Amino acid sequence: MIREALEDVAHTLSYTGGFKVTVSVPEGMNLSSKTFNPRLGIEGGISILGTSGIVEPMSEAALVKTIVAEMDMRAASGVDVLLVVPGNYGKEFSDHLPGIDSDFAIKCSNFVGEMLDHAVELKKDVLLVSNLGKIVKVAGGIMNTHSRNADCRTEILAAAAARAGAGIESVRGILDCISTDDALEIVESDGLLRQVSEIIAEKVEFYINHRTGGEIRVAAVIFSSVYGLLSKTSLADEMLETVKRECA
Repeated sequence: MIREALEDVAHTLSYTGGFKVTVSVPEGMNLSSKTFNPRLGIEGGISILGTSGIVEPMSEAALVKTIVAEMDMRAASGVDVLLVVPGNYGKEFSDHLPGIDSDFAIKCSNFVGEMLDHAVELKKDVLLVSNLGKIVKVAGGIMNTHSRNADCRTEILAAAAARAGAGIESVRGILDCISTDDALEIVESDGLLRQVSEIIAEKVEFYINHRTGGEIRVAAVIFSSVYGLLSKTSLADEMLETVKRECA
């Protein structure tokens, strides 16, 4: 992308020489101290993430307003269940669910709590399709999943593994993991992947129902980029059928 941008400028200016490019983030070192990047093995600066290559700078308030506006639009179209994903990974996984069109998905980013609050206002049910790396925080009652707010992914997974019967060495190994997929590798080697995934789903269901106060139906589909579909909450299959009909 950088090369193409430079070539475009060179062509416009009839420049035929070369380029030397330095990519940097001003104050990146200071910014990184406010995140959990070091726990992810990212040191010496801020990470630059994304799958689209398109940056849309927004304040948190503006981003929440954008999410609310998209929810309003979907609600106005007459759907009964709002299909929600945190980001592109969830959107891509939704395409692999039979009968689901990811174009119907609303991206809530890190704002799971605000999304659920507005769904209650709209009186619309919610089906959340999320990568474990995001939704495992919801299993700990964390409703804003941005890394600067909280990062207890491995702690929650370690607790779930212990509850499922994992030994102390496995629990310690999970706590030392950088990513949730690394933790799942330990869980799978212990033969506890299904049990741990179900425990996480139970906790997710508890906290999303607690947030909505039982005023709407909420469900979640949890997956891993490495291990695929992991678990679903109790209403997920029923609500998937509704979303299928609405996509059709």
